[in-house]
Amino acid sequence: MGLSGKLALVTGGGRGIGRAVCQILSRENAQVIVTDLNLDNCNQTLQSLSQLSHLAVQSDVSSSNSVKLCFEQILDKYKRAPDIIVNSAGITKDGFLLRMKEQDFDQVIDVNLKGTFLVTQTGAGLMKDQGIQGSIVNIASIVGKTGNIGQANYTASKAGVIGFTKTAAKELGKFGIRVNAVLPGFIQTAMTDAVPDKVKEKIVAEIPLGHLGQPEDIAYTCLFLASSRSKYITGASIEVAGGLGV
Repeated sequence: MGLSGKLALVTGGGRGIGRAVCQILSRENAQVIVTDLNLDNCNQTLQSLSQLSHLAVQSDVSSSNSVKLCFEQILDKYKRAPDIIVNSAGITKDGFLLRMKEQDFDQVIDVNLKGTFLVTQTGAGLMKDQGIQGSIVNIASIVGKTGNIGQANYTASKAGVIGFTKTAAKELGKFGIRVNAVLPGFIQTAMTDAVPDKVKEKIVAEIPLGHLGQPEDIAYTCLFLASSRSKYITGASIEVAGGLGV
């Protein structure tokens, strides 16, 4: 699935799933733009990539101005739009519905859903203008399909990403731009490390394969969707959850 000559933008690339995506795409010879709110994390990811011409950009996906500046830096360095965009930036602000602060609801929606919209809108617009038949991969979540106690904001944002992906696929297909979603289950990252052990044990008991996933499990799915091997797939939501939610 070589990606030689391809340019890939990965949001949330500073750690976790995003970092794994950057590493896998780089291993397949793509040039990678690593973006994250934390530039130090971006640079740490950058140091783990192959010796191609990669780029680290500090970016807040929930801000249209920040997204615009990010793409300006990309165009300045590479003189073209990315062929591949992976929208992996995401946050959680968990809490029970009846106690959730409005600010926590808004912030999760702004990063997870609005951020996916802003990056896709800007990136797809450049792809269209430059005649690039690209691939956009949005990281949703299995809980966007199933719901999850204590995550009214997060589940709503990820369900929104699934719906947004389907609409974007319908609108952008005529330009040769494919848009798909990946629905991770519970993946071993810093985000899940913060979950109490008792809760994790309960979750694992519900997973048919009997264990948490690894960031690479998601990254390899993103690689498939970014490559020409998935050239007739768009608007799909691929569950990578060990059977959770089936």
